[in-house]
Amino acid sequence: MKKIVWALILIVLIWGSLFAGASPISLKQLVNGNSQQQLIFLTTRIPRTISLIIAGATLSICGLIMQHLTQNKFVSPGSAGTTDSARLGIVIVMLFFPNAPLLFRSFIAFLFAFMGTILFIYLINFLAAKNKLMIPLIGVMFGNIFGSIATFFAYQFNLIQNMTSWLQGNFSTVMKGNYELIYLTLPLLLITYLLAYQFTIVGMGEDITKNLGLNYQFIQLIGLAIVALANTLILIMVGNIPFLGIIIPNLISIHYRDYIKNTLLLTATTGSAFLLICDIIARSIIAPYEVPVSVVVGILGSLIFLSLLLRKEPL
Repeated sequence: MKKIVWALILIVLIWGSLFAGASPISLKQLVNGNSQQQLIFLTTRIPRTISLIIAGATLSICGLIMQHLTQNKFVSPGSAGTTDSARLGIVIVMLFFPNAPLLFRSFIAFLFAFMGTILFIYLINFLAAKNKLMIPLIGVMFGNIFGSIATFFAYQFNLIQNMTSWLQGNFSTVMKGNYELIYLTLPLLLITYLLAYQFTIVGMGEDITKNLGLNYQFIQLIGLAIVALANTLILIMVGNIPFLGIIIPNLISIHYRDYIKNTLLLTATTGSAFLLICDIIARSIIAPYEVPVSVVVGILGSLIFLSLLLRKEPL
């Protein structure tokens, strides 16, 4: 019964995302062949809704993987230096390869994100922080170093406006023909499902993983590569979306525990639903104008994150 209700809620949110916006669209006129509304619906509304669903699911799953790999509930790509490292890679591409194709830009950003995440893992292992709040704080400071370097070069070479507008989480520019790279995250989600058991074991610690005959470092490396690539693709396609990778996996694990294979679909759909809600609010709050969805996610996400921190029961 719960699954049916949840599916109906998701369908309603998808319907709202498809038909909400500055340009009113009528289902009756779509069916009757209104060419202008059909053009808007096919070129902007459908791509935007698909991007919201995929981005919400991908960022939530990336957070889930990172929390298992680091054995810390407050870690996500945004608090592990992954996003900031990718941003530095994007600035490097803007400086040295301004006319490079999108795939090449994505590859360079992925390399920076991957190496930055590995450095973060090495750093927390080297410091051996016992307080669970210290690890994400270290990640935030670590990421800010890369972010500051990226901002410095952007200011030096007059790229700050391009970088800010490109990396701000906003789905208003998503259109048919310029968003399809986001589909590359779907195979990564499938790989995550196939490796769900291994990621769950890794989340129990290195000793248990090795006692069960699994290669701890290799599985961790695969997980970091999936997170870095998926997060980079989302960052390049729609920009930075804060808090999603932290709050959604925690909300799910509170009620359904930590076995990834059982919670993967629920985590993905909850992330999609949350991002759809935030996007509908962003389009409606000052209609016919809209605010970037990252602003709404940041406000709601920070409130949820604070409530998680203030819980009596530890995460």
